[in-house]
Amino acid sequence: MLGLFTKKANTLLGIDISSTSVKLIELSRSGSRYRVESYAVEPLPPNAVVEKNIVELEGVGQALNRLLAKAKAGSKTAAVAVSGSAVITKTIEMEAGLNDEELENQLKIEADQYIPYPLEEVAIDFEVQGPAARAPGRVEVLLAACRKENVEIREAALALAGLTAKVVDVEAYALERAYGLLSSQLGSGHDELTVALVDIGATMTTLSVLHNGRTIYTREQLFGGRQLTEEIQRRYGLSVEEAGLAKKQGGLPDDYDSEVLQPFKDAVVQQVSRSLQFFFAAGQFHDVDYILLAGGTASIPGLDRLIQQKIGTQTLVANPFADMALSSKVNAGALASDAPSLMIACGLAMRSFD
Repeated sequence: MLGLFTKKANTLLGIDISSTSVKLIELSRSGSRYRVESYAVEPLPPNAVVEKNIVELEGVGQALNRLLAKAKAGSKTAAVAVSGSAVITKTIEMEAGLNDEELENQLKIEADQYIPYPLEEVAIDFEVQGPAARAPGRVEVLLAACRKENVEIREAALALAGLTAKVVDVEAYALERAYGLLSSQLGSGHDELTVALVDIGATMTTLSVLHNGRTIYTREQLFGGRQLTEEIQRRYGLSVEEAGLAKKQGGLPDDYDSEVLQPFKDAVVQQVSRSLQFFFAAGQFHDVDYILLAGGTASIPGLDRLIQQKIGTQTLVANPFADMALSSKVNAGALASDAPSLMIACGLAMRSFD
């Protein structure tokens, strides 16, 4: 060990609690290059998390314990995220030159008009974005607010596995951070691109549109890979576990491709197309330069080609680890196949280096 990749003493584990699994990424960094120190994915009990809300705390805590044992991660502090639909964000203008404490006090006074819940039930965070374009002497501040219970239940789940939540982020910002790693794969001039990042999870598909590397639009809809699992179950009389495994590893009857997989892929294309139409209808953009696919469903072979062919926009499967070094305990093949579903966990792990 040359000690090039220094793990900060306070390395954060990026932990993504999704509807069907918990995922962990631990990174170290040397110069501008990252290394994956540990990673793992562990399934959750059915319905422990419903539409990104933790319903069974105990089940999630146990899954996190198994996840940590699998990853053999060195750290006990973590970054987790709440979903975009749970968060209210608003950019407001404030006087320049206030320190953090003054800003916070001022925001609490102003937040009342933007947040539909009693302030004592809300966790508030803010970030100064920079000078206000049209108002000299003022700055733009991004206000993010979320019900405390959403934050506290995540902290409680981590605590059951002996972890401390150092950072609670928003999924969209974690995705944006991980997207920064992909921009080099998009060729030169990637700074000015408009890119649609489509994250297809088990039950939820999120479209985030990034322009110049910043999220300018996000929309969630109920659609995901679970529909394929359920169709496999129904058609071939399998349990949820068997169907999930068969979906990943194969071994289904010959008619699977044409009768089950192809119709599902067509449905994904329709969802992506529809999400983009909503975005175009919202305003100043009429096309995007690239479509990037993330989430577990993105790994379906040929899905990227089908979307590119039907929508006519260059489509790639997201792999935030393409340029990273890997520690000896990380299985490169497994990481590559899980990569699209690890975008949020990766973006959370990057918070270690803020």
